[in-house]
This record gives sequence, structure tokens and C-alpha cells, in this order.
Amino acid sequence: MEPVEIIEDGVLLRPWRATDAEAVLRACQDPDIQRWTTVPRPYLPEHAHGFVTDMAGQAWARGTGTPFAVCDPATGDLLGSCGLVTIDAGTGSGEIGYWAAPWARGRNVTVRAARAVARWAFDTLKLRQLIWRAEVGNHASRLVALRTGFRVEGRLRLPDSGRDGWIGSLLPGEVPAPGAVGPAGPGTLDARRAAVLGRPQPTLFTTAADGELRLRPLEERDLDDVVIACRDPETIRWTTVPDPYDHADAEWYLAYGRGAWAAGSSACFAVADPDDRFAGTIDLRLHPTDPLLADVGFFTAPWARGRGYLPAALGALTTWGFATLGLTRVEWRANVGNTASRRAAEKAGFTVEGTVRGALTHRGARVDAWVGGLLAEDLA
Repeated sequence: MEPVEIIEDGVLLRPWRATDAEAVLRACQDPDIQRWTTVPRPYLPEHAHGFVTDMAGQAWARGTGTPFAVCDPATGDLLGSCGLVTIDAGTGSGEIGYWAAPWARGRNVTVRAARAVARWAFDTLKLRQLIWRAEVGNHASRLVALRTGFRVEGRLRLPDSGRDGWIGSLLPGEVPAPGAVGPAGPGTLDARRAAVLGRPQPTLFTTAADGELRLRPLEERDLDDVVIACRDPETIRWTTVPDPYDHADAEWYLAYGRGAWAAGSSACFAVADPDDRFAGTIDLRLHPTDPLLADVGFFTAPWARGRGYLPAALGALTTWGFATLGLTRVEWRANVGNTASRRAAEKAGFTVEGTVRGALTHRGARVDAWVGGLLAEDLA
């Protein structure tokens, strides 16, 4: 395949040149590029030189890929990389890959380049489908894919990594026109959440009667306390924690919380007392189909009960969910009879809206549940 140049929407895509090696080396020192792509680590001068003088040219010559340097058409400065990393002529499909140089971010460069590559792949190469893949947690890449028109369709296990990936597809006719805002544009819910979930999980602060509380990610130093708390009869009675509960269960929950944050499905926090000791957990779980809805789950460690920690934590977490994730409703459910959970929810502003028969599965049986809700306008 003969290399080509593309100019579209203020970006130039051209074949790589030997003179690009220095800029590639500088770009690939970036922690995000090393974290989310398959570039060698550490990235050395010989890696950059080999890529621009050998690997890129071979991909074009063999028809296995179309690696482009993304450049400023006015200055020639390197802005990033974008192209088809694989082409399957038999199925008429290709997989897109991209990265942005640190100095070029925030200018929509990668979206413009990805749209140009996709449009060229469909119009000139006559491909029938493009695939996008990224490791779960790479919200910046996911946002670019959405803005390029990809439909993110699910998750898959990544070979040899022990991690999961996202996968999406794009068909002819689905690429937004040059200059179009398209899906997931600035200010949309997808864009807002990518900005939050693409960063490390934050620590939230609130105040109870005996001092400042932290809502922070669960840590390994908390696990012994988690085990003790989850063996407590009241915790077992009202929650779905495993019974018996051991250290492996606590380790599973630690891994679950980290994975859920990366996937953008849930924000799991440890509630820490004024001495930063574990005092309970509280989870904000995003609804899988309604992007404006979430529900909460929580429990208090036995040594922290009766101190008003959970109402304060609920208030802080729901305020954060409304303000940063764009939620409009948060729901609470508890087994009928769990008056401690109900008191905490009501003190945090939830309205108990009724009883739903057989709403929950608890220890192998269907049980009735109290249901309540908190709306964003309730906090106004």
C-alpha cells in the first residue's frame, strides 16, 4: 500500500519520517502514553528511531496498517499519532489506534485525526467496519472514540494482561462531518464523567459531631477492620456480605472498588473517622441504562455506630454525585425493619417513598424493601 497524506479539519496526517524520532521520543516519555498504550517502557531513542524508520514503513508496505504522524499543517509540528494498527482484508475491517502528544492535548486534535482516518478508511480503502479497543479505565481514549462516532458495545478480556478492555465499532456513514460537535461533545454527560473518572478517585470531606470524616478509597490497611466489621451480627443480618466473611472477601472488595471506579460503574468509598480509621463503607452505584440515576449502599462498623457518620457521609457523597457526575436522582433501599439504615437515609434528606414487596434477595429469600429517593433539587 502506498502511503498517503490527509488534510482535514485543521490537522495534517502524513507518513512518519526519520526526523520525527526526537519528537516521538519526547512524547512517549509521557506517563499516560506509557500507561495506556503498548509502547516499550522505558521508551528509549532506539525505540523512536526504529518506529519512524522501520516499523511504520513496513506496515504500509505490507498493507497491515496505516500509521500516520498527526501534525499541525501550518508549522509541521508533531501533535500525535493516529492510524489503523491492523487491517483484515478478508473481513473488510480495521482497528484504530491513537495517542496525543502532551503538548497538543485539550485542542481536540485526536478526535479530528481519528475522524479523518476513519472517513479515509471507509471512502478510500472501502473498509466495512472499524474497531476501537482500550483498557478499562482509559476514559480519555473512550471519549475520543465516542466523539469519532464509535458505539462502545461491551467489555472483553485482554490476553496476557489480566485486565479487561472496552470495545467499540464504527460503520460507514457514522463518522461526524468535519467540524461537527457530534456525540459526547464538551459539556455533555460523557465528557463530564470522563474528566472525573479518568483521574484517581478523590477523597471527600464532611463533618460529624466528633470531627472531620474522610470518604476515601479503601486501602489495604483497612482490610483487617473490614473483616471484623463484616463478621458483626448486625452487618450480616442487614447486608449481603458473605457469611462467613474472611480476609479473601475483603481483598475481593478492595479489587472490586478499584475496578468499578476504572470502569465508571461505581464509586466505592471507605468512611474514615477523625483518626482516619475505617468506620464503614458507602458505595454510589451508577445505573447501567439510566445515566442520571444511581443508588447507594452502606454499612457502619460496630465501633462507629451512633455517631452520625453515615448521614454525614451520605450527604457528602450524594452532593458530589449530583455536582460532578450530573445525577438527578439517587435511590436508597433497605430491608424492611432496618431502622438504622432508614434513619441514616432520612437524616441525609432522602424521602421514604414506600414499601416494595419482594424487592430484594437476601440470604436466599425474597424480602420486602423500603425504597426512598433524593433528587438534586432537594439539595438546592
